[in-house]
Amino acid sequence: MTSLPDAPTATSAAERIPEVEELLDLAVGELGGGRRDGQHRMAVAVGEAIEKGEHLLVQAGTGTGKSLGYLVPAVRHAVASGSKVIISTATLALQRQVITRDLPLVAKAVTPQLPREPRIALLKGWHNYLCVHKVGGGYPADEPTLFDLPGGEDHPRTEEPAVPGGARGRRKDDGATLADHVRRLHEWAGETESGDRDDLVPGVPDRAWRQVSVTAMECLGGKCPMLAECFPDKARTTSREADVVVTNHAMLGIAATGSPGILPEHDVVVVDEAHELTDRVTSSATVDLSMASVESAARLARRHAGTNTDALDQAAQALGTLLVTAPAERFPNGLPDELRAAVGAVRDAAREVLSTLKPEAGGGKGQPAGQPEPGLKMAQGAMLQLFETAERMAFKDTTADVLWCSRPDNGWGGFGDNVTRLHAAPLHVAGLIRTHLLGEATGVFTSATLALGGTFEPVAATIGLKGEDAPPWQGLDAGSPFDYPRQGILYVARHLPAPGREPTTEAQLDEIAELITSAGGRTLGLFSSRRAANAAAEAMRERLDFPILAQGDDQLPTLVRQFAEDPATCLFGTLSLWQGVDVPGPSCQLVLIDRIPFPRPDDPVKAARARAVEQAGGNGFMAVSAQHAALLLAQGAGRLVRSMDDRGVVAVLDPRLATARYASFLTRSMPGFWPTTDSSLVRAALARLDT
Repeated sequence: MTSLPDAPTATSAAERIPEVEELLDLAVGELGGGRRDGQHRMAVAVGEAIEKGEHLLVQAGTGTGKSLGYLVPAVRHAVASGSKVIISTATLALQRQVITRDLPLVAKAVTPQLPREPRIALLKGWHNYLCVHKVGGGYPADEPTLFDLPGGEDHPRTEEPAVPGGARGRRKDDGATLADHVRRLHEWAGETESGDRDDLVPGVPDRAWRQVSVTAMECLGGKCPMLAECFPDKARTTSREADVVVTNHAMLGIAATGSPGILPEHDVVVVDEAHELTDRVTSSATVDLSMASVESAARLARRHAGTNTDALDQAAQALGTLLVTAPAERFPNGLPDELRAAVGAVRDAAREVLSTLKPEAGGGKGQPAGQPEPGLKMAQGAMLQLFETAERMAFKDTTADVLWCSRPDNGWGGFGDNVTRLHAAPLHVAGLIRTHLLGEATGVFTSATLALGGTFEPVAATIGLKGEDAPPWQGLDAGSPFDYPRQGILYVARHLPAPGREPTTEAQLDEIAELITSAGGRTLGLFSSRRAANAAAEAMRERLDFPILAQGDDQLPTLVRQFAEDPATCLFGTLSLWQGVDVPGPSCQLVLIDRIPFPRPDDPVKAARARAVEQAGGNGFMAVSAQHAALLLAQGAGRLVRSMDDRGVVAVLDPRLATARYASFLTRSMPGFWPTTDSSLVRAALARLDT
């Protein structure tokens, strides 16, 4: 790989730069902390893995300080070799922590020992940045113009699919109209130096942001008249010149699908929160098709290119007619013949329209000669995406994909609208990760939960490090500074009946009420469904005097803050609370888990993956469902102990965690709390903590 300008050679730099442990001590000292043995073991292992070019999996429990454990060797390597290191996180909160606190701290501490100061950059997807050309009126509206609407009021449209880790759902509507939000964005455009959506506080709804941003497929690229002021282009230029680039799993997911140029050239990729990587890659490689998406692409072609879309319109109607009666199920042998033919007709019609969407030689509508017409670019991007999706679904050999139909009432699509869709997701992503993420780079994967069932093998298999011709790798459990057997109890309510279809049972509710009463509130309730969380919250509000908050009552950060500030308060919720909630201290001394969090039995992708394992002679349940549950249990139980002074109980109200044959696999994945099934002992322990 070509070295950056003026970068020292690896040999000369290595002769002048102290070893990883010495640099780590400097960084920890800058932070004002003390030595942590697990952090040192991790940092040394990361440095050796990078030097050898050998992939590494590191489980680093809460309190280990894993960010500095990988940042110090990453910075050292990047400056010494002139190569680039990519750092990826799954959550916005960790990304902010790394780019605004941890990485600048490391750079400040170690720069005096380096030949030069490390260069740092943040890189996100195109749509996360404001488009100055669109703000300036260079793009036509992709829907009726805001200010053409009476009073600037909102109007219905089909929202874009939610992207894991993206912006959807994280900002609460404050009552402002769409026009109000867009006016504010136009004002902000004249003030911002980054154009980064996440620097806009408070934020705006997705629909408003769409009015001032474009996707990579809609961007005019080097032909844009505003290229010199382009925010995403500046971010990419900076990332190409940087030593360490911080990005997110959504970007890794796009890169893993084979899209070229998504990430700058690099020789090391560090994946923090690595337990979420496979789901993010799966999401990035999943596509959907509906009558509405076909009609939307056709509308753009007519509006911005004057193209005849009669054949595509007819194909959309035919597809829509079939989707009305299509079964909401997985199609293990590919689409049914009639449906495949309808999708094929969409593909063929989209191909014909694409052939007509050519830029005009003298410039587009109202554009100077030689400049592309933005509306045409939007139409091309939408039509190309439609064609590629339909071609993928209509292909006769779909063994590499999972195909299914989602209806508004079965919740598979996750779009929150009334549209019936066809979906295609990759059956496996291990090959994509191995080929496109690890083919030319050394991978370091770290998380508090990577050793499922006490071994790294399950996770290694999902990221392409197992099987024929698999590259060499090592696993390291850096441990945790916490004394889990002394700080926490794992209580399994063995006497309760096994969970059924109902969201909660009376026996469960009785148990919850008794435990919360003993704890004096102080309870984080983790439930397998929103229905169960709401039912339990409603029942506890009737039975108890403690404040009971439920996910959905307000924005999640607000709820977590209220929970942390008042020890008597309880917070109930679903998946968003299982990971990332960090409430040390007396406000969280009881973590309730209503049932083992197996995936839904009708989850199309996981069902297909389990079936594939069974056909290969393996145990599909253990390879898919049990691993999914083990990961969430480990994450959920990890909410209890967040500091050296924390004490409490993780209570699992599912007797299968004590009685089922797979129970030991699940418990080995969780922190090593002291186990018991004695409810009276647990209530007494909680009461002592309360006093």
